[in-house]
Amino acid sequence: MKLDYQARVLPWVALAASVLAAFGMWYWADKIAAPAYTAKALAAGRPIGNNSDLYPRWLGARELLVHGRDPYSPAVTREIQTGFYGRPLNSQNPSDPTDQVAFAYPLYVVYLLTPTLTLPFRTVMETFRWFLLLTIACSVPLWMYAIGFRPGRLFVISGMVLAVGSFPAVQEFHMQNLTALVVVLLASAVAATVRGWFVLSGLLLALSTIKPQLSCLFIFWLILWATGCWTKRKLLVGSFAAFMAVLLMASEAALPHWIGRFLAAIRSYQAYAGDPSIVQVLLPSFLASVLSVTLFGVLFVLCWRWRTAPAGSENFSWALAWVSAVTLAIIPKLAAYNELLLIPALLVLLAQRQRIWKMGVVARALVKGAFACQLWQWAAALVLSLCSFLLPAAKLRAAAELPMATSPASLPITILAVVVATFYLGNLSRQNPSAGPPISQTLAARHE
Repeated sequence: MKLDYQARVLPWVALAASVLAAFGMWYWADKIAAPAYTAKALAAGRPIGNNSDLYPRWLGARELLVHGRDPYSPAVTREIQTGFYGRPLNSQNPSDPTDQVAFAYPLYVVYLLTPTLTLPFRTVMETFRWFLLLTIACSVPLWMYAIGFRPGRLFVISGMVLAVGSFPAVQEFHMQNLTALVVVLLASAVAATVRGWFVLSGLLLALSTIKPQLSCLFIFWLILWATGCWTKRKLLVGSFAAFMAVLLMASEAALPHWIGRFLAAIRSYQAYAGDPSIVQVLLPSFLASVLSVTLFGVLFVLCWRWRTAPAGSENFSWALAWVSAVTLAIIPKLAAYNELLLIPALLVLLAQRQRIWKMGVVARALVKGAFACQLWQWAAALVLSLCSFLLPAAKLRAAAELPMATSPASLPITILAVVVATFYLGNLSRQNPSAGPPISQTLAARHE
């Protein structure tokens, strides 16, 4: 009776807690963090415009498709700066930002923005930021389906609320970066793969290459996975190749020889706005390079071993966790919105919690640490939000960054948790092959 009561009450408690946590995060961001950042920018003499990461892509699309101009050109870059910062940047002004906010995406991103080009950018921006929150929420059940994780409906809703109420989601809302769109495209592609809809999966993977640094390892894994049962899975590779060819040819028709301009824009971007990867931050340059190569090498070996796994199986899910973790370890951009790509890794750790509990103390500690880093952001934001009802928000600005205190540790701890948990699971499987069935084995077999 007691267990039955807990089973009925616990999902509602989880939902209430997630709503409270999301409220705390958004209230903190609106009343404490945003004013603190604005005050800091004004004090430093930094220009402030629309500050929307969508604007360079939107203006570049409009100039190409409406006016026939090259979106990679210096003239368009200056117009982008005028909207983004409020004026063009002045290289002689030491207080001006170094980020040139140029159009540095593959050209075919313009086709995704075509329906918005006749609207005022203010309308596009306000609509798009809510659309991004919707994509973040939708990515959670899609990733759950992709890894075979089937919690109750209220737990799924709680996960969606927490995702939308996380700091990366808040940053996406205010900056309108395209990371959330790429994450939901990847989640949809993998879910479609599990379902057996390979043509749809290929289309979604092709569209996800608008940010190739985020999608390339996911595409690598799914292509390698397709070779594990080529006769049944070759349609995935064929559809991806076909849709990529369409995107590339359509872009070439709109702007001949655009690939060279795009590569030049990427090199310039790395010079003025690139960050070191997380391993470069934590280690000396040589060791960081060695670790990056090692991580990719281990990823390749594991994916090669797991390529025959059914879609949605345990090994398929761990491959997704590894791909997301390695991607975030090696990409040269330390932006919080990129941590939306941690969702599949965290969900795999959560889905495997019972087996992880039987592992050694190191694995358990790392997994607990990964989730503790996530919980801290909501707890600290909620405390600051509650304090703002008693104290003026201005007095709390000194502590405005407290919810982000665990951000530097969150990514490396989660990566280590995935690595160590995989190692322990491998040992458990060798010691006891029947230690646990693959996740969603029945579902995966049905769609193979």
